[in-house]
Amino acid sequence: MPRPLLRPLLRPILRNATSRLIAAYLLAAAFSTGLALGFVYWTAGGVIDAEARQVVEAELRGLADDYARGGAPGLARAITRRVEQTPARPEGRDAVYLLATPGGARIAGNLTRWPGDAPPGSGWLTLQLYRVGADAPTTISGAALRLAGGERLLVGRDVAARAAFDRTLTRALVWALALTAALALITGWLLSRLVLSRIAEIDRAARRIMGGALDQRVPQRGAGDEFDRLAETLNAMLDRIASLVRDLRMVTDSLAHDIRSPLGRLNRHLEAALDESMAPAARRARIERALGEADTVLATSTALLEISRVEAGVGADQFAPVDMGALARDMADLYAAAAEERGAEMRCEAADGVIVQGHPQLLAQAVSNLIDNALIHAKGADAITLSARIEDGRPTLSVADHGPGVPQDERARVLTRFTQLDPSRGDGGAGLGLALVAAVAQMHRAAITLGDNAPGLVATLRFPAEE
Repeated sequence: MPRPLLRPLLRPILRNATSRLIAAYLLAAAFSTGLALGFVYWTAGGVIDAEARQVVEAELRGLADDYARGGAPGLARAITRRVEQTPARPEGRDAVYLLATPGGARIAGNLTRWPGDAPPGSGWLTLQLYRVGADAPTTISGAALRLAGGERLLVGRDVAARAAFDRTLTRALVWALALTAALALITGWLLSRLVLSRIAEIDRAARRIMGGALDQRVPQRGAGDEFDRLAETLNAMLDRIASLVRDLRMVTDSLAHDIRSPLGRLNRHLEAALDESMAPAARRARIERALGEADTVLATSTALLEISRVEAGVGADQFAPVDMGALARDMADLYAAAAEERGAEMRCEAADGVIVQGHPQLLAQAVSNLIDNALIHAKGADAITLSARIEDGRPTLSVADHGPGVPQDERARVLTRFTQLDPSRGDGGAGLGLALVAAVAQMHRAAITLGDNAPGLVATLRFPAEE
């Protein structure tokens, strides 16, 4: 069939993953099997040839001893005995002997004549010769010697048996390759079915998820193999995506609620300020309230944008060693005056050598938010303690206050966006401060925990141990 006609037929097959996998497995199996059997063939042939040479060399030594004892007549009798005993010795049926005169005339042996192209002493030879009583020549491998009296001696082996062995071994190799190819096809098909069935499961789950079933997950068979590990990774990714979708919905709903109110108030204040009959002082108060609402909307938008940037990993390429002890001391000095205005005391317990790989500005922002949160809920002259230390080999930073604290069942929720347990006690914020801290902690692979300070709250950031 012409090549242009084959291409349309082969293209769908080559595009099929099953066909490619089976073909690759078949080629690999055939190549490895052929290589192994070829090595066996080469090794076996080499062993047979080496043993034949050893036998011929041993017979030459034995016949040389017969010649030394009885001369040419004694050697002729020894060769005649060996030829007569050949049919009774299976191992000697392929043996050939020829004792000839210095001129090449046959004296004894089972070859008809001395070969003209085999001078004595020429080493190991392979010749086409006639055995006595044979009508066709046969291939002989042997060695030719010139004796002390000038006689010629040829001892060898008929290689017909070796040729038969080669044919038998070749047929065995062909059958072995054919059987290997058949087994490879079956094994490759089963292997492709196994692999592609697992891939099909992942594909079906992915299509259901694309169709809107975000609660679907890739099934696991519990085998603990690479496919189960892949399914586990994909499911973790899907859990993360589902969490982000939930967060997006919550942010959208909360943002619509929290920004709608200040924007509505901003609109009312501006409309009232347009009243020309309003006294200048009242108009100024309205404008100031409108500015306050605008600042609230701007602060909320800025905080949301900052959280989104942190969660997206923006700035991860700017990581550098950060001394958390020095950062804690700097932040304590920065907030000392603000704490004093609220009647609180700022304390710092920072150890040396508390080093983490992180973004200096974002870490400072996170610590600042924790301190702001503590100042908002500080009670009277109670202390706010900022500490940095190494715990169990992990750099740790914590901010502790003596405020009302956070109930245990609410501690996870306050780390999400727009969460305020008691808005009446806050500062008018949107509940995004701790959410930003949580985002910065996630970016730095740090764990954030809220604990009981008995009384009050202690917020702790535990960074991974340095490798």
